[in-house]
Amino acid sequence: MNDLVALLRTVLGPNAVSVDPGDLQAYGKDWTKAHEPAPLAICFPSSTEEVSRLLALCFRDGIAVVPSGGRTGLAGGAVAAKGEVVLSLERMRKMGPVDPLALTVQVEAGAVTEAVHEHCKPHGLTWPVDFASKGSSTVGGNIATNAGGVRVIRYGLTRNWVLGLTVVLMEGTVLRMNGSLEKNNTGIDLRQVFIGSEGILGVITETTLKLTALPGDRDVFLFGLADLPAVFDLFEAARKSRLLVNAFECFSQDCLEQVLEHRNLSAPFTSPCAQYVLLEVERPTGASGQEAVETWLTGLMESGLVKDAVLAQSEKEASNLWAMREGISESLAHRGLLHKHDISLPIHRLKEFIEIWTRDIDQNYPGLKPYIFGHIGDGNLHVNLMKPESMPVGEFKALCKKADEGMFAWIRRFEGSVSAEHGIGLLKRHLLSYSRSDDEIRLMRQMKQSFDPKGLLNPGKVLPE
Repeated sequence: MNDLVALLRTVLGPNAVSVDPGDLQAYGKDWTKAHEPAPLAICFPSSTEEVSRLLALCFRDGIAVVPSGGRTGLAGGAVAAKGEVVLSLERMRKMGPVDPLALTVQVEAGAVTEAVHEHCKPHGLTWPVDFASKGSSTVGGNIATNAGGVRVIRYGLTRNWVLGLTVVLMEGTVLRMNGSLEKNNTGIDLRQVFIGSEGILGVITETTLKLTALPGDRDVFLFGLADLPAVFDLFEAARKSRLLVNAFECFSQDCLEQVLEHRNLSAPFTSPCAQYVLLEVERPTGASGQEAVETWLTGLMESGLVKDAVLAQSEKEASNLWAMREGISESLAHRGLLHKHDISLPIHRLKEFIEIWTRDIDQNYPGLKPYIFGHIGDGNLHVNLMKPESMPVGEFKALCKKADEGMFAWIRRFEGSVSAEHGIGLLKRHLLSYSRSDDEIRLMRQMKQSFDPKGLLNPGKVLPE
């Protein structure tokens, strides 16, 4: 071990390799905390060239490497539990000048998502990849996991906003792909192979990001509804309106109660509702636009579809409404032990799936409490089961495993995904076959073999054993 660490330091410099126990603990895991971290060393390269030299050395000596970004993942994709070298990109945070003509910016993979937003903001532009972890997540990690977020309904996934990509393969080869080109019809687009591959094929070190205009002023509504069918009727009404929808989020009264208690917030309405929808739209400009919003809202209230509604009158009020949605995960985790999944389904099957899943839990697992919320606008649901205080952990896990079998069978039947936006990583590789065919998995294995013949890059992730 000492010889290897010394060799790594000759490649990167004495201050770019750490075996400090605190660093090994911190950099050897992500937000899942699913496995006890046990990396060999943490390396902090400062350039693509240093990444290339590091990987070439590890390839030669058969040393496994785990790429590490902001470590905000929830699938164990950045866990180093078997003596791997962790390759942290946190020293690679350079951001180039914004090109206001091409609407692009070149950044290194360690750049923090929120920092990119702030870098582009003075130009009236943004990289529209946005989620709660933007203050910690990094661009390279976003690209490697093809991250989603709350505004996918408007902007799509990360891959839609990546023009050029620099990737280093395990043996040290540097691929610089597509530059800043919008159009490049010259065969297979290898960028797309690496986007969403979770670091098992190559290490993303630099990228050219595609930008768009900052959204205009926003209107944020919170609606209270009587039941689940009303949620989907409201979604249809929003889709058919003149509103430019940024986000359409749904959560239940049970979820809201946890947030209100945990964050000491006031209830949004006098009377509780079974379901809630947080709708964010870009505010129309001009008097006619405002009139259209008011007319639409009045029509909803008069139709009886909506039991209650509030429109934020300031940015502070808008943020407070968003806190009721974004605080759900934290509040549930604070309450007790959770069993949770991040899934997606075709939008037209969401209502049916939710009804089937909740009925199955209520009828067959009466001790378990279901909590469900999600991004209705893009088909992404977060399903959670809470352990009763009196139930032993082992019994809870056994019941959840049994309940999952039925849930995953319905996901397969409805042609959904076992992971909508958190990836497969280490935790969900045994579930990959519910969403990918045998032929797809076979081809994934062949790609892994082609790009990483020794299987040293992020080993044990994504592909089933």
